[in-house]
Amino acid sequence: LLPSMLMFGVILASSGLLLMIERGILARVGPPPLHPPAGLSRRDGRDSTAELELEVLRDTRNRTIRALCGQRSMPRSVWELPPGPRRTVLQHLLVSDKYRFLYCYVPKVACSNWKRVVKVLHGALESVDVKVKMDHKRDLVFLGDMEPEEISYRLKHYYKFIFVRNPIERLLSAYRNKFGEMKEYQLKYGVEIIRRYRKNGGNSAGDDVSFSEFLQYLLDEDVERMNEHWMPIYNLCQPCAVRYDFIGSYEQLHADANHVLERIQSPSSIRFPERQAWYKPVTAETLHYYLCSIPRRLLRELLPKYILDFSLFAYPLPNVTSESCRQ
Repeated sequence: LLPSMLMFGVILASSGLLLMIERGILARVGPPPLHPPAGLSRRDGRDSTAELELEVLRDTRNRTIRALCGQRSMPRSVWELPPGPRRTVLQHLLVSDKYRFLYCYVPKVACSNWKRVVKVLHGALESVDVKVKMDHKRDLVFLGDMEPEEISYRLKHYYKFIFVRNPIERLLSAYRNKFGEMKEYQLKYGVEIIRRYRKNGGNSAGDDVSFSEFLQYLLDEDVERMNEHWMPIYNLCQPCAVRYDFIGSYEQLHADANHVLERIQSPSSIRFPERQAWYKPVTAETLHYYLCSIPRRLLRELLPKYILDFSLFAYPLPNVTSESCRQ
């Protein structure tokens, strides 16, 4: 009952947010800053116009989060969350007592590289360039493993950050990676998806799941029971219950990562890793192709599950009109 009530509150708050946007209430919160904050890195070579555009985006996200999280139905702390959602967010908050920060990791948003950085900061890894298979648990400390008073202290006093990504692009990245490359996911999820949504699919090895079948599976799944690779960012990191000091984005990954590294005063020798040579990013053209290849009904029905990720983090809804797809 509690998760259902919380989701009802989320839906109400989201509706209120859309109404406030329509009435222009968000515009009264205050103008965006005219200059980047002190200490923002310039070593990536971007000009002042690009910096200002990025600050406007950050300010928009901050305003939207304040407006949504100010709704009476929204949680004010992790202790107001039901046990399931609280456990999820606490297990996704990485702790650095040495540098006094909390990082909420989101799968498919460069979290492997951030974990690599954390391990280097703590001396568990010699360099971010070391060629080793990433162990996502070893040598890492999670907030959920601590006692309540230890959790509360760190939530109150530590620098907290998160990195976000276009929700649909993140789903496509998860689909291509997990069902196109990983036998474990093909057997655990792929076989079940095909059995459920395809006639005479009982003999499939789970390696030929279509994007439409994957999205239909997400539509039918309970959000709180989803695998972390496709669970909405809102549910993973609870930005109302945890007041993040910084929200970075996948689209400005290295600039935002440099900002965080400077803010936590990491050694200047530590940098954010470059993409691996084998990595094939999701391009705008690839995303457009996949979205135009699925039934519009499916996308229309799925979007409400991820609407808070679109709204809170200022991502546009996908354009799959007939004219757009003809192009």
